Amino acid sequence: MNILLIGSGGREHAIARKLSESSSVDELYSYPGNPGIWQYAPKADIKLEYPLVIDFCKSKKIDLVVVGPEQPLAEGITDILNEAGIKVFGPSKKAASIESSKGFAKEFMFRHNIPTAKYKIFDNENIKDAEKYLNGCNYPVVIKADGLAAGKGVIIANELHEAIDTLRSMFGGIFSDAGKKVVIEEFLKGEESSILAICDGKDFITLPSSQDHKRALDGDKGKNTGGMGAYSPAPIVNENILKKVEDKILKPAIEGMQSEGFPFIGCLYAGLMIDNGEPSVVEFNARFGDPETQAVLSLFEGDLAKLLYSAAIGKIDKSAMKETSGKFACCVILASEGYPDSYEKGYAITGIDEAEKSGAIVYHSGTKTSTGKILSDGGRVLGVTGISNSLKGAIDNAYNAVGKINFANKFYRKDIGNKALKIT
Repeated sequence: MNILLIGSGGREHAIARKLSESSSVDELYSYPGNPGIWQYAPKADIKLEYPLVIDFCKSKKIDLVVVGPEQPLAEGITDILNEAGIKVFGPSKKAASIESSKGFAKEFMFRHNIPTAKYKIFDNENIKDAEKYLNGCNYPVVIKADGLAAGKGVIIANELHEAIDTLRSMFGGIFSDAGKKVVIEEFLKGEESSILAICDGKDFITLPSSQDHKRALDGDKGKNTGGMGAYSPAPIVNENILKKVEDKILKPAIEGMQSEGFPFIGCLYAGLMIDNGEPSVVEFNARFGDPETQAVLSLFEGDLAKLLYSAAIGKIDKSAMKETSGKFACCVILASEGYPDSYEKGYAITGIDEAEKSGAIVYHSGTKTSTGKILSDGGRVLGVTGISNSLKGAIDNAYNAVGKINFANKFYRKDIGNKALKIT
């Protein structure tokens, strides 16, 4: 089959790499892609204007479009392409609301008895009511921008004054329109993990579990980012907990969206908090996570293209995924100093080849080419991923490869995966 991959980050690089290994793929294209993705999927000569995408798909006889980022999904790319007769792995605009509106997601979970934190929703016209509500909260408390904020719209406030400042900054436009409405919810204790489920609207199959590291600094300190690293599988997600996630979270979510008239086709990401063996939903995303995908798909065995296509046509073929071989993966994000705030870019990167010769996989997140060189071009620059028969081995392999890569203002966490070593 012929596939067009939409996206330009490390997540899409991981998807492109694995799609390129699928025996069912004939031609693989990307837009806009990045220097890493282009090794597997040449850049399509289009702009992300939907009539042009449709024309490209028809001219290249594209059988499947795989959408990586959340923004095109929230804008309805799936609906538009489906109307033109083009199959898409990615949810409809309505189904993508499970991510694009935190308030929508919380109300959906409440309707379908999916375990999650207690919450209250406010918009910027009711700031006085929101401040009054914060006065009565137990702390810490979580404040979320309702809309998409590139993974940075969640603030944990430890005291009332911090919560009030956060509320006012969100209503004041720090996240643009995404923060005009906020969700205030109780702080859940426990261990975080993520489950990615490939869904066909009625049924699903789960990929290996993972754990993201959102905070910018070691020890889970500093600001929230899009993710500073991840490992897979997460030891906290044992067979018993996975069954609870499937029975109490994923099945009710899939059945609920189908019953409400917007079946979910794509990758449903369940961000979890696990406390005393009980999982609760922190957030749902409507696509593969980043950087979880870099770790999870590094372990994937089978025909990813066949799996995604079968889901897109509503007949998921679970045989397209083989049982994983018991290996572990650890992805360490190399970022630009200053991320997630202001940072400089355009610095030459060296050592990628040496890192890959050591056995690591180096995923491009924010890079570009110029005069034959790879340059930094984003807050998150590379995802350096090690694989081993043990989690410690995967972590060691990743950091060994990290030491071979250099660019000015290179920044990374040095404790990715450490919490899990206490469990294993």
